[in-house]
Amino acid sequence: MVAPATVFGLVLPLILWADRIAGIGFRFASYIDNYMVLQKEPAGAVIWGFGIPGATVTVSLCQGQETIMKKVTSVKAPSDTWMVVLDPMKPGGPFEVIAQQTLETMNSTLRVHDVLFGDVWLCSGQSNMQMTVLQIFNATKELSNTAAYQSVRILSVSLTEAEEELEDLDAVDLQWSKPSAENLGNGYFTYMSAVCWLFGRYLYDTLQYPIGLISSSWGGTPIEAWSSERSLKACGVLTKESVLYDSISGPSEHSVLWNAMIHPLQNMTLKGVVWYQGEANIHYNKDLYNCTFPALIEDWRQTFHCGSQGQTERFFPFGFVQLSSDLSTDSTDDGFPQIRWHQTADFGFVPNPKMPNTFMAVAMDLCDRDSPFGSIHPRDKQTVAYRLHLGARAVAYGEKNLIFQGPLPEKIELLAHKGLLNVTYYQKIQVQRQDKKIFEISCCSDHQCKWLPAPMNTFSTQILTLSINSCLGTVAAVRYGWSTWPCEYKQCPLYHPSSGLPAPPFTAFITD
Repeated sequence: MVAPATVFGLVLPLILWADRIAGIGFRFASYIDNYMVLQKEPAGAVIWGFGIPGATVTVSLCQGQETIMKKVTSVKAPSDTWMVVLDPMKPGGPFEVIAQQTLETMNSTLRVHDVLFGDVWLCSGQSNMQMTVLQIFNATKELSNTAAYQSVRILSVSLTEAEEELEDLDAVDLQWSKPSAENLGNGYFTYMSAVCWLFGRYLYDTLQYPIGLISSSWGGTPIEAWSSERSLKACGVLTKESVLYDSISGPSEHSVLWNAMIHPLQNMTLKGVVWYQGEANIHYNKDLYNCTFPALIEDWRQTFHCGSQGQTERFFPFGFVQLSSDLSTDSTDDGFPQIRWHQTADFGFVPNPKMPNTFMAVAMDLCDRDSPFGSIHPRDKQTVAYRLHLGARAVAYGEKNLIFQGPLPEKIELLAHKGLLNVTYYQKIQVQRQDKKIFEISCCSDHQCKWLPAPMNTFSTQILTLSINSCLGTVAAVRYGWSTWPCEYKQCPLYHPSSGLPAPPFTAFITD
């Protein structure tokens, strides 16, 4: 007969071993952690992770001793994943999320605390999005301004590449955190993205509820690296190649950052995306950018909508920064103005029929000659983020009567007999200064056309008159701000009077 103590001695290790087995591989997705922000109503937030196939997973949302809701699911094979969609929640918190896995007699529990509900924004792009708060104007002041923004939470994705689409992130540089001087200014081009942080801060000032910010960006990267194979194919970009231009210093192989740094976030319920990229495409597939950018937006929208079980809006708001300026590029090169134009799918403004529910911050007047990071990295990210947040308030949040765009041309009228060209704008214009070169006309004779300056002449509240006497042939087109460096800092000629927003660049054919 075996002594009871011996039996107990055998059983206890078995129970402990079974518990350990139950816990093996049971985890939340890499970005589900303490201090996170989950998407608020009307959407439901997605909680997911990995476990043992066949096991039952119960997810509870708790506040203090009270259980707000419970959701039960099972771990699916062969992906070994489980997923629940929480009921829509009002903004606020803090809450605790508890996940419990049960398989026969085995139990294991995961917890994350100090979870808030609010709006979650993903920020992506290249180095101008990656620049940290440490690198911008008034950095010391900005780094210390965190006390009032403890409900704006930040996360920064590690720089990783992958040949295939990953299910979860390989690594996170900064797990969900409350903002501090240390994590907002960790270093140069590390974390936290200044544009992302300031955008979220301005939104919080307006909305007064939690904001979650996820930065996933990598300097010197072309749009092809951030695009899925599907969206590139839709634009006729078929070759999977590495390229080496001066403007490309990061990974350039097609889809490698989409695979590793964006696709793994697809199950997350988002409010929207903000994007700052384009410099790396000035010499690479520049002429396709008017397809590759709208295609990226459409593909991200479809992927996040499906990945979140339909919780992320199908046409979620997508904001972006139109390229700023650069001294190092040949001033006659039209790479920058072409990309700026292609960023709008050649409409010159957004939202437009090819880019619905989008918004844009014009930045061509925010140049920085003395930036220690090179003029391609201007330090005024506050104005960029402010202009971006105006677009979000109008487009993403439906704020009425808010001016979020600079003056756009409505009508162009050729008065050839007077040697004049009238440009009528939709909004009122403020002419900050007369400029002899920023407007140009395409002057054609003998089947040849060349661009000539069209000096600004007279103006009224909405009409600007240009002098076209320099053209002895036919005036075929007019354009504005069509150069790498159109004006000095905040010194472009045309702004909106009350909002101070600059007129964006445009080009237009002149019809009789």
